[in-house]
Amino acid sequence: MKNRPLLLVVLLFWSLLRVQAQSGAVTAGEPIELNTAKGSLKGTLLVPASGKPMPVVLILSGSGPTDRDGNNPMMQNNSLKMVAEELHAQGIASLRYDKRGIAESKAAAMSEFDLRFDHYVQDAAAWVQQLKKDKRFSKVVVLGHSEGSLIGMIAARQSKADGFISLAGAGQPADKVIRQQLMMQPKMVTEAAFPILDQLVQGHTVAEVNPMLASLFRPSVQPYLISWFKYDPQAEIRKLTVPVLVVQGNLDLQVTTNEATLLATAAPKSKLVEVENMNHVLKETTMDLKANMATYSNPTLPLTPKLMPEVVGFVKGLK
Repeated sequence: MKNRPLLLVVLLFWSLLRVQAQSGAVTAGEPIELNTAKGSLKGTLLVPASGKPMPVVLILSGSGPTDRDGNNPMMQNNSLKMVAEELHAQGIASLRYDKRGIAESKAAAMSEFDLRFDHYVQDAAAWVQQLKKDKRFSKVVVLGHSEGSLIGMIAARQSKADGFISLAGAGQPADKVIRQQLMMQPKMVTEAAFPILDQLVQGHTVAEVNPMLASLFRPSVQPYLISWFKYDPQAEIRKLTVPVLVVQGNLDLQVTTNEATLLATAAPKSKLVEVENMNHVLKETTMDLKANMATYSNPTLPLTPKLMPEVVGFVKGLK
C-alpha cells in the first residue's frame, strides 16, 4: 500500500488543468450561462415550482476536469447532480456549472499555462451576482466540494453570498496537503518533490521536473499551483461573516476529518458535521479501500442518507 497516497494525490489533481478534454452529460433543468471575457460558462438551474422566492445553492465542483455533475473522464459518480436533485426535492433551487474549459464550457478554455486559481474564484463570484439579480431567489448559498470549498469561501465573501457550505474541503494550504500525502512515499519521491513544493510556495517555477512527478508538477501547471498555494483556507474562512456549514466524511481518502476541524475552528459562524461512513464523493462506504474506490465510478449509488438532511436544514435555517 506504499503507493496509495501518491495515487490519491494523482487522482485528486489528475490532469489538473487539462482544460480541453471532457464531454459533459446533458441533465434535466433550465440551461443557464454566464458570459465572461474568455467565453460562456454553461450550467444547469433546477428550480422547484413555487409561488414565492426560495433559496438557491451554487454548487462548485472539485479539482481537475470535474464537470457540473461531479464526474470526470476517469470516474462517473453523479455526486453533485444528486445533491442538486435532492435540494430540488426539498424545495431548494440550485445552480451547478461546468468550469471554464470543461464539458459544455469548453469555449471558455484558457491555456494551462495561463489559467490561475483566481479565475475560478472570479467565475464563482460572478455566478453569485447573477443569481442575486434573479427575483425567484430569496437567498444565495455557495456550496463548494473539495477544491471548490476554497474557491467557494473566497467567492462567497467577494460576492456577499448569504451562506457557505464546505463539503470535503481542505483546512490547510494545498501545498501542505500534498506534502502530507507524499510523506508515506519512498524517500526518493519526497526528496524529488519537496524541493519543488518549496520553490512553488515561494512563487518560483521549476524548469526540471522528475518524470515520475510530471502529473503534479509539469511546468505548464506550475503557475496555477503557485496561485493556489498562496491561499490559506483557515484565513479565508475566518473572513466570512455569514453562517457556515462544514461537512466532512470520516472515510474520505483524500481529506481527513482534521481538515474540517481546522476550518470549523477558524470560522466565526460555523457548524461542523462529521458524516459517518461517507467518502470523498459523498457516498456511503466501508473502511475497505477497494470498496471505497469503487464508489467513485458508480453513478447509480445514492448519496449517503445522512448528508442532505444537514445541508437542507442549514439552507432552510438561514434568516
